[in-house]
Amino acid sequence: MAELYPPIEPYEEGLLDVGDGNRVHWEVSGNPDGRPALVVHGGPGSGCLPGMRRYFDPAAYRIVLFDQRGCGRSTPHAADPAAGMGANTTEHLLADMERLREHLGVRRWVLHGGSWGSTLLLAYAQRHPERVSGIVVNGVTTTRRSEIDWLYGGVGRFFPEQWHRFRAGVPEAAEPGDVVAAYARRMESPERAVRERAAADWCRWEDAVLSLEPHGAPDVYSGRPDDARIALVRIAAHYFSHGAWLEEGALLRDAGRLKGIPGVLFHGRLDLSSPLDTAWELSRAWPDAELVVMDDAGHKGSDELRTRVRAALDGMRGHG
Repeated sequence: MAELYPPIEPYEEGLLDVGDGNRVHWEVSGNPDGRPALVVHGGPGSGCLPGMRRYFDPAAYRIVLFDQRGCGRSTPHAADPAAGMGANTTEHLLADMERLREHLGVRRWVLHGGSWGSTLLLAYAQRHPERVSGIVVNGVTTTRRSEIDWLYGGVGRFFPEQWHRFRAGVPEAAEPGDVVAAYARRMESPERAVRERAAADWCRWEDAVLSLEPHGAPDVYSGRPDDARIALVRIAAHYFSHGAWLEEGALLRDAGRLKGIPGVLFHGRLDLSSPLDTAWELSRAWPDAELVVMDDAGHKGSDELRTRVRAALDGMRGHG
């Protein structure tokens, strides 16, 4: 078992009005006078889980979790087709993070996240480096279109049968590069059965890509409750069909803005969904970051990886 801190409950939580009819759920746990830390969850659209608090020393950290627009306990929920996606973009999420920081009276905070959360926290840190005292990433992504094309196309050479089934779920997609946008359109259907089928096909594909990893549940995507799964796929397809509204390669190009911010980047060598080269490129562009490659882990991680993430966050306790 991973060596994490015991479970704790938040001592404060609320819904922050961020405009456009959206209210973002946030919570704070740990030490009210501790070093602030923000958890940036993945997906996009996964929402936060209570276990995310356990990576932080509750005596040393003021631990902030928030559910990004449209998922978790934020409202409106993207499982509801009436919840519009027009005001759910990377720029909106970056503004939400700043508004939450101001609402909580935080001057600087440690950022922790992985997968899509890695992309979002890197974009935030490059936008507001003076607000970030340290970064610990578990699973590096920058959501370049090349990374999206790999996950929803290129990696299919390892899983031809599953890729064929995934693509067959949107027969209207003329080319492999059209698949993500086709799923995004299906997730906007007013018919719940259409959305449920598209979400199931999408999650079955995601689970297939992770199926060779030695650790983690076999149905990490498909096993979610119905509404959570629909919201996840609707938001993820929306973001990925737009390249997350990021200029291609911008987060690697501008990694110099992170100079002076200590970082630890953990990445599993067996991660087929987000291959190691992105983490390696980021570590070369960001001299204050240490890359730790976990040879026995993939995107779903391992007990040893989680223990080492906790230790890295322990090491950030003293950073001002």
